[in-house]
Amino acid sequence: ISCGFFQRCGEISFDSPDQNAKCVRMLGDARVRGQTGVLSERRGSYPFIDFRLLNNTTLSGEIGTKKKVKRLLSFQRYFHASRLLRGIVPQASLYLLDEDYLGQARHMLSKVGMWDFDIFLFDRLTNGNSLVTLLCHLFNVHGLIHHFQLDMVTLHRFLVMVQEDYHSQNPYHNAVHAADVTQAMHCYLREPKLANFLTPSDIMLGLLAAAAHDVDHPGVNQPFLIKTKHHLASLYQNVSVLENHHWRSTIGMLRESRLLAHLPKEVTQDIEQQLGSLILATDINRQNEFLIRLKSHLDNQDLRLEDAQDRHFMLQIALKCADICNPCRLWDLSKQWSERVCEEFYRQGDLEQKFELEVSPLCNQQKDTIPSIQIGFMTYIVEPLFERWAQFTGDTPLSENMLNHLRRNKAKWRSLLHKQHSSSRSNDHSGQVTGSQEQTLNKEETP
Repeated sequence: ISCGFFQRCGEISFDSPDQNAKCVRMLGDARVRGQTGVLSERRGSYPFIDFRLLNNTTLSGEIGTKKKVKRLLSFQRYFHASRLLRGIVPQASLYLLDEDYLGQARHMLSKVGMWDFDIFLFDRLTNGNSLVTLLCHLFNVHGLIHHFQLDMVTLHRFLVMVQEDYHSQNPYHNAVHAADVTQAMHCYLREPKLANFLTPSDIMLGLLAAAAHDVDHPGVNQPFLIKTKHHLASLYQNVSVLENHHWRSTIGMLRESRLLAHLPKEVTQDIEQQLGSLILATDINRQNEFLIRLKSHLDNQDLRLEDAQDRHFMLQIALKCADICNPCRLWDLSKQWSERVCEEFYRQGDLEQKFELEVSPLCNQQKDTIPSIQIGFMTYIVEPLFERWAQFTGDTPLSENMLNHLRRNKAKWRSLLHKQHSSSRSNDHSGQVTGSQEQTLNKEETP
């Protein structure tokens, strides 16, 4: 069976569950034995979630007819994927910007390794082109363009694909978040304990994984996709659904752009596999797995960064840190990210209520306040990881700076939570947040 069949399988709707299950098993086999090594997804294979389908579910108990669903999803994929073919990708070219804005953007890039880098300002200065501009600069700074003999036009085209496949309507999981994670990853790659051992391949993998780690994110979490029977939940058998999709979509864009086509086949296959390993590591459900392994390495002092396997593991840890580093930023930046991610949670909760689905943890705006969500997130997810990261780096200025911001930001959220409770008591409300609600962050998906 051709690889083209497997790329199109996401569009196929079979008449029986057995046939669907068989297709999934075949896809699973293809990932291991496929001619190209890694299954990719077509660009735009993640359809925008059309909540009219959910509405039909609540009314009739079934998502319309299979033919209607197949036709709607196929059209959505075609419309999203064919913009490039029609040559109307809405790029916001830097050349359209005022020279003063360009000058300010260039000045900011000269300080891209500083932890107080304001990605929101940079995105405005680049007219919404922060991810493309940042990656082009970092590939040049790290010498990757020369080392891998990359074509600048092809690199730019690939990065535009990535940037455009983020959903700008998402408050949090958008291209600005990807640019923020990439800037953080750049800072971590410069930490002496790691930088002294990194190869050009390691650096390129780290930056590419950071840029594409949430590509085509729909703004809802994995449990939502599972309970609404989304086709990707079936495709990836309810395991790391979003992360698998981000990885496969990235592979699809790499192949479509032919960015690495000039490299030997075995090199590109290795890059694709390692990209997958990095992006899959961002699944928050695997947090304890990575923390236990990192703690073991640090306690036993057996990390050998001369070993490619150990370097790759620390790149996974670095990407996990970059992905959830918002609480370690300056308060003004951290607060914006906190409000954005909670807005995305609340939107999902509103949809779940509207379509009579069980409201997911952290998604009920009436019960789950921003301070309580952030305090739980910092306590159970962020602090354990960044304390271990500081132990690895050796308490460098960057690690100490991040932990100091984390503690100050947590104290501010506690103060705001206390004010909310005081206000609730004075108004005779009973919607206080308990410690048990904070602990749900240790069990559910987080940003």
